[in-house]
Amino acid sequence: MKLPNCTSDVTEEELQHVYTSLNQVPIKSVSQLFKVLSDETRVKIAHALTIQEELCVCDVAAITDTSVASASHHLRTLKKYGLAKIRKGGKNVYYSLDDHHVRDLIKVAIEHQEELEE
Repeated sequence: MKLPNCTSDVTEEELQHVYTSLNQVPIKSVSQLFKVLSDETRVKIAHALTIQEELCVCDVAAITDTSVASASHHLRTLKKYGLAKIRKGGKNVYYSLDDHHVRDLIKVAIEHQEELEE
């Protein structure tokens, strides 16, 4: 597996371990998750849901300066890919982040970016 001209100290066994490990995780799904979060409005929504646990579509539209239709589209996308969940309350649908993993992912990404920009 080691390339002939490679001079790194990583052994062939270590490379094989990394290769095997990569094939045991859902790389394609993780890549899709980052694609979903590559949209600024969806990141704003996700971050807003780390601040306020639940928001309805009209609240999201207001805080993201988008139309209700656009906010609804972004929320549906977050829900479709497992980043958000819904709770129905009468005529309203309330969105929240799916679980603490999503919350942690958003918080760590924002914290990382803030440190880079200091």
